[in-house]
Amino acid sequence: MRRRSAIQLICALPFAGAATAVEVKSAIHLQSHVWRHTADWFGGFSALQMSEGGRKMVVLSDRATLVSATIARDKNGIRDIQITGHWPVLSSKGRPLTGRVGDSEGIAFASDGSFYISFEALHRVAHYRAPSAKASVLPRSQAFQTHDLNGSFEALAIDAAGQLYTMPEKSRTPHGDIPVYRWDGQAWSTPFVLPQSGKFLPVSADFDPDGRLYVLERALGWTGFKSRLRRWQIDADGPQTEETLFQTGTGAHDNLEGLSIWRDDQGRLRATMISDDNFLALQRTELVEYLLPD
Repeated sequence: MRRRSAIQLICALPFAGAATAVEVKSAIHLQSHVWRHTADWFGGFSALQMSEGGRKMVVLSDRATLVSATIARDKNGIRDIQITGHWPVLSSKGRPLTGRVGDSEGIAFASDGSFYISFEALHRVAHYRAPSAKASVLPRSQAFQTHDLNGSFEALAIDAAGQLYTMPEKSRTPHGDIPVYRWDGQAWSTPFVLPQSGKFLPVSADFDPDGRLYVLERALGWTGFKSRLRRWQIDADGPQTEETLFQTGTGAHDNLEGLSIWRDDQGRLRATMISDDNFLALQRTELVEYLLPD
């Protein structure tokens, strides 16, 4: 475990620079890279954040483990991934989280290098000053109490103003829409909803450098998983100009649950996603990358 190098990575995440964009007209699948490691804590990854032009990342397991890594790339994409550190996610009392209370699903980094984690089962969002820090749990909205035990906050994102956004995987409004909750530093509100479309459920979210909201969605079929990525412009009136960037058939990718939007060294917009293998031999930890239109 290399604590210093990983903390430096985490603190650097919000400051990755953006180059001039190159025009891309449609989403293009670039690569699917299978990531393997023998540690018993390796797997179940439900969230990630990329930095430094896609050469460093932090990933989060749904069994309350944080992992930092460096990525070697060549002209064909990801060539190798090296783990540089790992930590247990801690409770507010400084103890490693286990069982249902440790079902950590989403991660979002603030501009000061601290980060937030969203949890299922015990529906909550917690703030962490550093990987080894105790949790500071945000106040819980009354609305959270009605969520499905295994269907709440897989998605977590932070905007340029530092406001957090999360949404339940399964619970819906009376009109069938996806409620979006926003934390402004003082209280939770529900500023807007997103349209539910088909059987896809939201599992991750992120904002791009231009302030657009992206939501990664998943649907389960008889023979595997389907994935979809949608995005919206967000303004004072809520979400505008919905776009479906890609939608896959069953089995195109594994169980994609984590999403990070970033720009590469050529200024191109990319989506990197990671799959949750559920710690099962029949599944795999997979990093999937798409080139996105601006």
